[in-house]
Amino acid sequence: MFEIIKVYRQSVDSLKFIGKKYDNADRTNGAFGVKAKWSEWFENKWFETIEKQISKNPDVPCEDGGAYIGLLRNKSGEPFQYWIGMFAPENTEIPEDYDYIDFPKNELGVCWVYGNEKYASMNESLDIFDQCKDRLEKEGMYHAHDKDNICYAFERYVRPRSKIPDEKGNIILDICFFINFRY
Repeated sequence: MFEIIKVYRQSVDSLKFIGKKYDNADRTNGAFGVKAKWSEWFENKWFETIEKQISKNPDVPCEDGGAYIGLLRNKSGEPFQYWIGMFAPENTEIPEDYDYIDFPKNELGVCWVYGNEKYASMNESLDIFDQCKDRLEKEGMYHAHDKDNICYAFERYVRPRSKIPDEKGNIILDICFFINFRY
């Protein structure tokens, strides 16, 4: 079980998302093996490769920079994509074998989701996104499409709040929606 304990708007400068893309070909029995993909990232130290690139750049990517990101990309008529990676300053070099998405200066609607780490199964994760989207809309923050009619949202794993459980065994996961694309 989970609950939304904090909702706020966050401004971010132009960013580069660096990571790896997963799509329908990565499904197993109809579902993305998200936990398996994240395990693969830690086993292969792929976050460390991005962190090394970011460390070469003196710019701070944004508040909560350095967080691990599960990025959801959705566009009508195209397959859903799930990306794993990190946000970096816009001029960060892309490591070999990684992809990227450039994001303009923007605003995010952010929900802090509090609960046991086990709630992060893909089905419950989608329910969490729906509830966060509804809560943000109640606060006047609406999920935006970019100039190509693509919607982005993401899970943001900010350490230590997303990694170290409290005395009840709960963590805080950030669920974020881009709410105001500027061009």
